[in-house]
Amino acid sequence: MPVTPPSLFPPIQPIRHGMLAVDEMHTIYWEEVGNPDGIPVLFLHGGPGAGLSPQHRRFFDPRAYRVILFDQRGAGKSTPLGEWRNNTTQLLIEDIERLRALFGIQQWLVFGGSWGSTLALAYGQAHPERCLGFVLRGIFLCTRAEVDWFINEVRWFYPELYEEFVAPIPPDERHDLLGAYARRLLCHDPDVYWPAARAWSRFEGRRVFLLPQPEEVANDTLDLGVGRLESHYMLNGAFLDEDQLMRDLARIAHLPAVIVQGRYDVICPPLSAWRLHTAWPGSKLEMIADAGHGALEAGIARALVAATEQFKRLGRFE
Repeated sequence: MPVTPPSLFPPIQPIRHGMLAVDEMHTIYWEEVGNPDGIPVLFLHGGPGAGLSPQHRRFFDPRAYRVILFDQRGAGKSTPLGEWRNNTTQLLIEDIERLRALFGIQQWLVFGGSWGSTLALAYGQAHPERCLGFVLRGIFLCTRAEVDWFINEVRWFYPELYEEFVAPIPPDERHDLLGAYARRLLCHDPDVYWPAARAWSRFEGRRVFLLPQPEEVANDTLDLGVGRLESHYMLNGAFLDEDQLMRDLARIAHLPAVIVQGRYDVICPPLSAWRLHTAWPGSKLEMIADAGHGALEAGIARALVAATEQFKRLGRFE
């Protein structure tokens, strides 16, 4: 595990948590952290499929914020784990609205990184009247170019990881690695999907941080959620039109936003953050010179906490 940055707030336990059935197939886990009378904030995890970590609660001053976190469909403690059926961006947005109603919140700050930034933008554009502003990290707009980078073009930086990722796929399927992995990950044979899930998770996980990190203990929950749901959403373009999040940016462009981006992010390269920032007049871009993709890299964590502290003090972003 990476070292926890000192800029984070101390560890904290939820004041309450529970499960919410959102349809006949899916039940999602949620938790509430901090001050019940504080500024409401919605935390959206990455992946899709990565789920929550106790560290995610620590970007917010618990005296000032009421933080709602949840495991998205198929992720973490939500059930069934890794389930891709009845799992679309539009359904995740409906789940967020169910949670907002459950907690009686009128408006909230929306905080999300990586895939969480994708979902934050999609949610905001669907329900701009419910958003106070945005704190976004490692921007992913789920365009075809970004998906191609994630799967194929990253070999320019990590050829050894790419070769390891390609190796289990027969040569006649390698022209479409995403399709080849999706067929394996989304099948019902555990002897097929488990090796594919672990290979996919290794391929991504080993390039999250700018500097090498100690090898993490195997995590089947993370591997299955990430492998299945990332391939499912990438294969379907996140159930959005191509570049829809940029096309519809005007719906939230009046709201404040802080965008935190690692200069050497090879999961979600900086061009997407730059595109978003230059098209969003009220946004502030923090380009972290010595960071990759990880939210817990020191510079990124420091910038994310600074953004939530600024919103706390001013009620808005400068």
